Amino acid sequence: MTKDSGVIVKGIGGFYYVKTQNAVIECRAKGIFRKNEITPMVGDRVFVNLNSDGTGVVAEILPRKNSLVRPAVSNIDQLIIVASVVAPEPDLALIDKLSVIAKYKDIDCALVINKIDLDSNEADKLEGIYKGIFPVIKVSAKDKINLDQFKKLLDGKISTLAGLSGAGKSSLLNAVFGVEIQKTGEVSKKIDRGRHTTRHVELIPLDDNTFMLDTPGFSSLDVLDVPYNEVSKCFVEFSKYEDLCFFRGCSHTKEPKCAVKQALEEGKIQKSRYDNYVEIYEKAKEIKEWEK
Repeated sequence: MTKDSGVIVKGIGGFYYVKTQNAVIECRAKGIFRKNEITPMVGDRVFVNLNSDGTGVVAEILPRKNSLVRPAVSNIDQLIIVASVVAPEPDLALIDKLSVIAKYKDIDCALVINKIDLDSNEADKLEGIYKGIFPVIKVSAKDKINLDQFKKLLDGKISTLAGLSGAGKSSLLNAVFGVEIQKTGEVSKKIDRGRHTTRHVELIPLDDNTFMLDTPGFSSLDVLDVPYNEVSKCFVEFSKYEDLCFFRGCSHTKEPKCAVKQALEEGKIQKSRYDNYVEIYEKAKEIKEWEK
């Protein structure tokens, strides 16, 4: 029996579509997975046994670097948060919420600031908040500014885009790869996607080694999945100060002699970041206390 390896790019109704180096193969999963209560996920790197009719069987799932339940995906390399300087104005709370989820799930994060042709000063201010926390690039899909940097950010990785509607996610992908994200969230390309066209989670190949995760509602992921005592670890700029707090296990909210709050007062931590940290922390703590 011939074997091959690849990535699951789509899963619908018990069928898994595996992109190998040469083709996309329609596969079923071996029964042992169901017996062991393992469900193959979009993003899984797998080995498949090839049948004579061109179909295949998912025989082995390689270890996952990360996974999400909603949407059910694995092995995401990075979350690209797209924000625009105007129309719509940047939502700092959303940026921080998404970056917390990414950090907690061991997914790299980057910020792409779009529409810099409309207000370069605002773009610089937004960059100033996040520079040094995670990669930031400033682009204009309309005027094709720094699109090479955007492409380099995606090259060879499984990425997903998130951000406010109208920030330019669709325009960026279309400008660089000729891929368009429709208003419904469905990614379309001039390829035959067969009879299973759907809004299920799907990996869209942008080139041989670069994939974009197309999933409805990624921006609606909830930070309440993050335990309250893990939230501060997701604000990486806090790390250099946390060990200097007077109280072990300091929440950096109400305690005296808090080194994080001292850094905030000295301008070493951005106020918007700290305020959003407190809001996320308090919400997560409320959930924990309610569960008790």
